Amino acid sequence: MKPIIGVTPDFNAGDRQDMGGREPTYFLRARYLQAIEHSGGIPLMLPLISDSRGLRRILSQVSGILITGSGSDLAPELYGEQQRFKFRLMSQARSTLELRITKLAYRNHVPILGICGGIQSLNVALGGTLVQDIPMELNTSVPHQPAGSATKLAHPVQVAPRSLLRRITGRATIHVNSSHHQSIKRVAPPLLQTAVAPDGVVEAVEAQNRRFCLGVQWHPEYLYDRDPIQKRLFHAFVRAAERFFSDV
Repeated sequence: MKPIIGVTPDFNAGDRQDMGGREPTYFLRARYLQAIEHSGGIPLMLPLISDSRGLRRILSQVSGILITGSGSDLAPELYGEQQRFKFRLMSQARSTLELRITKLAYRNHVPILGICGGIQSLNVALGGTLVQDIPMELNTSVPHQPAGSATKLAHPVQVAPRSLLRRITGRATIHVNSSHHQSIKRVAPPLLQTAVAPDGVVEAVEAQNRRFCLGVQWHPEYLYDRDPIQKRLFHAFVRAAERFFSDV
């Protein structure tokens, strides 16, 4: 049976003209769903519910969680800091879903893939912190948020040996696209840093005590249909989800 993958959506509470205007609206770019479907999974957009019983029920019906990227930031209060720069904050409904379902999925060994903002939610959910704005806090010339399309490769990353990401990519160095102004600062205790950009910005983390718990800072969903490495990333995630219920 094809595995069902729960996918987190973005949410407009009525203040985003680019996402439905005044009408509360779920929003999810089709490429996330297409990447899962083309890799052999069944993508299921998750509702933004917050009660623990409902989240446990959802988790019992899926065999993987994809935490998607976002144009907005997690509220710094969620990782013990005050907001230092004026950027759009993620809706409370979305951040509540992402952090709670990530904790539950990790606790229950459900395969997790976090993409861009998703790696940041994964890290915060498990006790890490974030760089609130790379240009303001780090002295770097690496183009983490280049002008133009996110479909273009932006910079290389070094992949740690003996990591899940190295087994998937088969490479010590890969080239990735990039579209983010935040990044991981303190890696959450259950996670290990397994890829870095040339300036030291964390590009991937994973949990070695889980079959598949991986976050990447780039956007493989923009590249999977023409980049074999990014295609292997989605296939590895879906295969891990496929094996999940047989392992339970």
